[in-house]
Amino acid sequence: MSTPESQPTSEDAASVSKKAAKKEAAKQEKLRRRQEQEALAAATRSLAVDDEQDPLAANYGDVPLNEIQSKTVEDVSRWTEVGALTNTSENRSVLIRGRAQTIRAVGKNMAFVVVRERGFTVQCVATVQPDTVSRQMVKYVAGLSRESIIDIEGVVSVPSVEIKGTTQQVEVQVRKLYCVSKAAVLPINIEDAARSDAEIEKALQAGEKLVRVNQDTRLNNRVLDFRTPANQGIFRIQSQVGTIFRQFLLSEGFFEIHTPKLIAGSSEGGAAVFRLDYKGQPACLAQSPQLHKQMAICGDFGRVFEIGGVYRAEDSYTHRHLCEFIGLDVEMEIKSHYSEVMDIVGRLFVTIFDTLNKTCEKELEAVGRQYPFEPLKYLPETLRLTFEEGIQMLKVRNTMLILFIYLFSLVHVLH
Repeated sequence: MSTPESQPTSEDAASVSKKAAKKEAAKQEKLRRRQEQEALAAATRSLAVDDEQDPLAANYGDVPLNEIQSKTVEDVSRWTEVGALTNTSENRSVLIRGRAQTIRAVGKNMAFVVVRERGFTVQCVATVQPDTVSRQMVKYVAGLSRESIIDIEGVVSVPSVEIKGTTQQVEVQVRKLYCVSKAAVLPINIEDAARSDAEIEKALQAGEKLVRVNQDTRLNNRVLDFRTPANQGIFRIQSQVGTIFRQFLLSEGFFEIHTPKLIAGSSEGGAAVFRLDYKGQPACLAQSPQLHKQMAICGDFGRVFEIGGVYRAEDSYTHRHLCEFIGLDVEMEIKSHYSEVMDIVGRLFVTIFDTLNKTCEKELEAVGRQYPFEPLKYLPETLRLTFEEGIQMLKVRNTMLILFIYLFSLVHVLH
């Protein structure tokens, strides 16, 4: 007869189940990669034979290394960005370059390839045509490895039904396709790295096993992780924040300065510093540009700002450390009242939020799909409270808290 201590709990069972699911998912991923590698090798061997007999072989293939090298100056306007392909491009001949995100063959006469460039995607279709596309070319397209860089010449068409899974609602009818840089079998799939935790958990509950890409795997393959829609969005939003910050302050009479990051002593108290030896003398990385900003104001610069690195050797109890970040710093002289600073800062934040909502709608949506968040709520005019109003609100809050504790205790005693 087993003792209570030896009986497995529901938590233990759930833990074992999750571990088993992870192990099975990793096994399936290894199998997929092996199959991809074998299929790619088989397709390469087959194409080597087919190309000798294909009269349209010049319309596709791998670009030799010496052809990629810069030789003559060409007009870059002949290239079309994937993000610029819209309904107005219908019937236009275009030349695009991007990564082969997904490849799908439909029989021997048709193959689809989704091309991605800077977060924008378009569906390209290679269909057997007497003068442009052969069966061997369709076979070549179907054998491309994902994330390879390819050039496509084709004609833009507008399908009658919505295209799911691409940002652009047009198709490119392929006439020529060349592989500029062939990707090896990837250690992680972009689709796997782009999944949200909620999507993985939902599939697990439904009995489906999806690959979860953990943080250590992402960091070991950071170049691939950068390519997910969420990471593309995060970095583009970050870029926009810096741009809006700079443009707003320039319009308000500020100018940008660049302060030293390698200094002799700590620039402010309350934060640990990274210390180092500088040619036999002690030095440290700047915790803040505060001292130099104040020097700029005392030097009659009036209004200054900086976008730059901040370094703090603070201990952390989490796996995310705030030891290095990009600071947005502002300093200005005050004519008569600190409300002048509040005016600038209030309008600055509202301008940043308004502009992000207008210019980064797709990026915010991409981030939200993988890392769900509530849309930011803010007032068009920043709320201001006087010191007296703040104290009064604290008094009311404390009174309500005391009343709640009293009522809770009274109910507890009565029961």
